[in-house]
Amino acid sequence: MIEAKLSFICRKFRLPGEMILHRWIPTGHINTAYYVALYDGKEVRQYLVQKVNWYVFRDPVSMMHNIDLLTRHIMDKEPTLERRRRLHFHHTAAGHNYLILRETADGFVDLDESGEAVGAEPWNSDWEFWRLYNFIENSVSFETADGEAEVLRMSGKAFGKFNRQLRDFDASQLVESIPHFHDTAYRLRTFFDVVEQDPLARAKDAEAEIALIRQNAAFGCTLCRQIERGELPIRVTHNDTKTNNILFDRDTNDPLVIIDLDTCMPGLACYDFGDTIRFAACTAEEDQVEGMSLDLNLVRAYAEGYLGEMKDVLSDAEIESLSTGAAVITLELASRFLGDYLVGDKYFRIDDAEQNLRRAQAQLALFQDMMLHMDDMKQIIKEVRG
Repeated sequence: MIEAKLSFICRKFRLPGEMILHRWIPTGHINTAYYVALYDGKEVRQYLVQKVNWYVFRDPVSMMHNIDLLTRHIMDKEPTLERRRRLHFHHTAAGHNYLILRETADGFVDLDESGEAVGAEPWNSDWEFWRLYNFIENSVSFETADGEAEVLRMSGKAFGKFNRQLRDFDASQLVESIPHFHDTAYRLRTFFDVVEQDPLARAKDAEAEIALIRQNAAFGCTLCRQIERGELPIRVTHNDTKTNNILFDRDTNDPLVIIDLDTCMPGLACYDFGDTIRFAACTAEEDQVEGMSLDLNLVRAYAEGYLGEMKDVLSDAEIESLSTGAAVITLELASRFLGDYLVGDKYFRIDDAEQNLRRAQAQLALFQDMMLHMDDMKQIIKEVRG
């Protein structure tokens, strides 16, 4: 049945040719993706088709409007000959870069053509939310940087270029696909509310971790205070700056395109910079407490790539905020992991009952090491900026 559904979706996105190949792509934890190839009698064209998780993204229409604005803006800045290797979402006859459908005994129904309504809670109905975009040819991605300085340097270049291309984009046009995503003050208030309620009586297992977060809560609100004072400009942020969200040229390893734009929202440059440092410039896995520390060589590598694109774009205050952002984002995520542990692991996928607790402990270990080496990070960034 999936073959018939994918063929229906391709027709609705007005793609020429017949589907000759399709396969499920077993990556990603939220959306469901398929590779499809169509042949029009002259050439084979390749696409990716995704079903968006409507339960996670409660307003996917606004999210896709964000993506439409961003991809069009970036496309306008690319050389014409390179456009086939840039991210492009296709549109239906109604002009949408998404398709809402449901399956019936007689086939499939397109919401736009049916005149029906999805209801107040479409994620609890049989309506499905789909999108389709071009497959980037001759590209490769890296699941992690795995301690490789060159991979991290090229990742910094990729996200720096992405931010630079959007430097003149009005971020206020974007809808928050996940409200309060990096509002650390809000995140910490939510965390301490959970601690107070302690619904599963788990707080006794994390007294030291809770105390450490409480001790550093004022620091965690540093960026929020700077936003309130107007010291840091609001820009477009990606908010999921992992290496596997970059496609590189298979032959040259040059970064081609940033993908997974679902969480692009208004934010601060240091959010994305800091989250990459947290995730990739460390010496252990995200849930590995032993051996977790900051790798300053990897901090330098990412800074070289990122600031090579952004050093003339960012203000002095933003440059100063980059290292602060790394520590703030790390503390914020520790509170989210621990908060999820306290309520019964409802948000983050776990492999065992203690994983979110270990994740929080590992991030707090990294946070403490970042605070010890804050001056070192600032010096590295200063040197790289030149």
